[in-house]
Amino acid sequence: MTKDDLRRRVWTRLRLAGAMRFPSVEGRVPNFVGAERAVAVLSELTLWKRARAIALTADAPQASARRKALRQGKVVYVPLPQLRGDKCFVELDPEKLGSHAAATMSFRGALRYGRVVAPSEMPAIDLIVCGSLAVTRQGARLGRGGGLCDLAYALLRSDAKVREYTPILTTVHTLQIVDDRIPMRGHDLPVDFIVTPDQVIAAPSLHPRPRGILWELLEEERIRAIPALRRGRREVRAPSPRQL
Repeated sequence: MTKDDLRRRVWTRLRLAGAMRFPSVEGRVPNFVGAERAVAVLSELTLWKRARAIALTADAPQASARRKALRQGKVVYVPLPQLRGDKCFVELDPEKLGSHAAATMSFRGALRYGRVVAPSEMPAIDLIVCGSLAVTRQGARLGRGGGLCDLAYALLRSDAKVREYTPILTTVHTLQIVDDRIPMRGHDLPVDFIVTPDQVIAAPSLHPRPRGILWELLEEERIRAIPALRRGRREVRAPSPRQL
């Protein structure tokens, strides 16, 4: 079964069970029924309670995690769509947002009131919460396709904003947990914990994390389309002082 086959299978499973909400557009991370309950479970974890800076994807089921994080005084970082611009993350700091914090629940509001930053301007990230289309109990993760979540992590790792053991979690519906094998390449991001509306599943560390940007696996078109990658490649190619 290919990744696209598995995506379609999970989408069909959720649709037949009536477990999807608007926007239920195929090709996106599903906005599953019970997403708020999953975040309630997530917020009881010690990992969450101790975190001060959290990286969150902009997927619909993670919106309530963004809301809870801001209400609890945590600083949230959300990658821009397509990682556009050298400054490809939005910083949402509740102390700076003030009365505008509620407006940042929409991504348009986040862009209007948040601060656009480059990875180099961010603090160390304590916790990553990402959206998923499918996951396995062994920690393999399948996104919506395109690899942008993987690239966002690689950019943060390259700038030392996340470490080897920075926890990675995902919130999903139980129907998104699959027994099928999800092929994991070197650039694919695994998860440490799977959080559903009813439970937390600790995944064994069977899949290595990307240690940064794997240039040999990136197509030239992708590098040219993302400014942060273009800049990163220039820095990689630049001669060191010893070579000059």
